[in-house]
Amino acid sequence: MDTDTNYDVVVAGAGPVGLLLAAELSLGGARVLVVERLAEVNETIKAGGINSTTAVALYRRGLLPALTEVHEEAMNRFKEFTRQHGGPGHDNPVPPPKFAGHFSGIMLRADLLDDSDPAFADLGPVERVGLVPQAPLERLLGRHADGLGVEVRRQVELTGFDTDEGGVTVHLAPTDDSAPQTVRAGWLVGCDGGRSLVRKLAGIEFPGTAPEITGYQALADMTGTEPLRGGWNTTDVGTYAYGPVPGRILTVEFDGPPADRESPVTAEELQASVRRVTGVDVTVHKVHSSTRFTDNCRQAATYHSGRVLLAGDAAHVHSPFGGQGLNLGIGDAMNLGWKLALVVGDRAPVELLDSYTAERHPIGAWVLDWTRAQIAVMRPEPHSRALREVLTDLTRTVDGTTYLVKRISGVWQQYDLPGDHPLTGRSAPDLELADATHLADHLHTGRALLLDLADDPKLRARAEGYEGVVDVLTTTCPGRPELAALLVRPDGITAWAADADSTEDDPTEALRLWFGAPVGA
Repeated sequence: MDTDTNYDVVVAGAGPVGLLLAAELSLGGARVLVVERLAEVNETIKAGGINSTTAVALYRRGLLPALTEVHEEAMNRFKEFTRQHGGPGHDNPVPPPKFAGHFSGIMLRADLLDDSDPAFADLGPVERVGLVPQAPLERLLGRHADGLGVEVRRQVELTGFDTDEGGVTVHLAPTDDSAPQTVRAGWLVGCDGGRSLVRKLAGIEFPGTAPEITGYQALADMTGTEPLRGGWNTTDVGTYAYGPVPGRILTVEFDGPPADRESPVTAEELQASVRRVTGVDVTVHKVHSSTRFTDNCRQAATYHSGRVLLAGDAAHVHSPFGGQGLNLGIGDAMNLGWKLALVVGDRAPVELLDSYTAERHPIGAWVLDWTRAQIAVMRPEPHSRALREVLTDLTRTVDGTTYLVKRISGVWQQYDLPGDHPLTGRSAPDLELADATHLADHLHTGRALLLDLADDPKLRARAEGYEGVVDVLTTTCPGRPELAALLVRPDGITAWAADADSTEDDPTEALRLWFGAPVGA
């Protein structure tokens, strides 16, 4: 048995959440090992897009150009589908790539979105992305993590672990049946999916509600599809979605969860579901990529137990409607990474990790309820269909569309942090600074930023002793002259802010709360 004792953190799972978390930890100076049983990126069709909060988070790490390339490739496939099969852009030019989304399959029109709503202000140039499928995103994040020196061991499966006061002993089994491995680390983070072994072995409860649907999502070769309508559609049996890329089909039936979640979806199984739901005699010739899903809706009672933490689907599962799962997990990774890195580096007390559950658990609980509501509206029965008509009418209004898009995009989110400034607890605005750079340009390092917009030497002095953790930038912001200073956490959240006419001009308490005592204090 081989033993390696040189890691600060072991991350179980090399999906998008695990890879981003590892990258964030590495930016914070931690030595990270990611273990993954799969030999390569899982190409199974899953999430099809990212929301504004995810796009902003990755923009702040300098990844916007790479995201844009992925988005444009996906948009080209979308345009080809609409030319062939109808839907948005079939009879008119394809609309600009602006994410609007849907609620329970009720499509939201981007032209009804009120862009002037303050919640959408100062997000930066992220409106150019949105259609970013999960597999290309995973490859992008893999390259990002590799560039930061993160070690990823593929074809290695976590089989167990033992914890003690000093850390975690992680037991690994290579999938090629070679010798078992043991890794010693300070911390273990489970990013190993909804059926997380890390969560189960840690004894963390996973309460929630039982599933009532079976869903299929697939890329397949099909004939007889001409009568299918592009986009989301409801029928007397359930719901289906066709497109927005060639061969993509999704069905939902309210017949309880599938008896078998493990075996591959066959062409016959998928064809039977498509025919039942759509009433069209589609023939499925070959399934290229497929998955079954349900509305099993559960959330870990805590995201932190001793030396073990959870993120992504290991911490919460729900139906995929509205595309919230991937975005929720990315938010977990951004919140946890810098905090755990500071604890690992002895720059902050372990109690800082309590804020991870405190901040992320309420967001996760909201997502679970958001997806439950969509199931209620989707049921093929008279009461749900009546409610669906009411909601459809609301989506035809500016106020209704704007409300739903704000929720889907994540721009409504705000953590309950100390301080009275309206920016505190919110994602920091992407301020354009005097030298034409933006706030996001100064967050690529993964460190916090104390932004001095009033050339205040006393303010800058408060950051002494936080070198390597908090960067200090003195500049001006002509577009927001009322702002005097901001303290931005590594995850882009405003920890403290002051206006030019404010008496709240001291970030000392916020600095100590999030980054511990200054060195030398």
